[in-house]
Amino acid sequence: MTDPRALAAARNNAEWCDLMSRAHGVTGEFGARVWRSARRTPPYYPDAVTLDPAATAADVLDGIDAGPWASVKDSFAALEPFGGFEVLFAAQWIHRDAPVDADLPGEVNWSRVEDAADLRAWERAWNGGRDNDLFRPAILAEAAVLAGRVDGEIVCGAVLNAGDGVAGVSNVFAAGRDVDDAWAGALAMAARLFPGRPLVGYESDVEPAERHGFTPVGALRVWLKESG
Repeated sequence: MTDPRALAAARNNAEWCDLMSRAHGVTGEFGARVWRSARRTPPYYPDAVTLDPAATAADVLDGIDAGPWASVKDSFAALEPFGGFEVLFAAQWIHRDAPVDADLPGEVNWSRVEDAADLRAWERAWNGGRDNDLFRPAILAEAAVLAGRVDGEIVCGAVLNAGDGVAGVSNVFAAGRDVDDAWAGALAMAARLFPGRPLVGYESDVEPAERHGFTPVGALRVWLKESG
């Protein structure tokens, strides 16, 4: 039996992938078993996400560009090798009960990113000083991009996207600080912005999330079709 918390996490993550794709002018489609995009999605975002452990390779490949550099999020680690794709990495879905309102941690001042200029600064902090125009302002209307600052400089952050009774936590980062500061701030902000909602996400290294009350609830894999 698939843990229903993993099902909720997979759906929420597909909604986040859909939002990021729409911000780049790419429209995805939700089916009964798979979310998919006929056009190539933004970097780091899959062309398909399985929503049901019964999804097959045919379900995944139907309607996507399965050429070089296509990627698939196999949300339940259920697919066998298919179509020249190879496993890029494995991870775990995570879940925790809704956080309660708490003081924001230490000297870090947390706020929601509100405009394009702030989002550009946030991406540079997230991406080691580089701005590749991955995160676009269109996402700000539907997701909460969180910035933690010290003396005005963004030193950690995360993204929250809410839907269907849960809130997804992704892109948790710390630049020159302990990552626990980022997780603690993200939880405190989630309690304020989306009170009462359990939190879901996925991580390759679950230990930092576990320190903040998350539990692994199911395995996933990301498949990539390399050039040549």
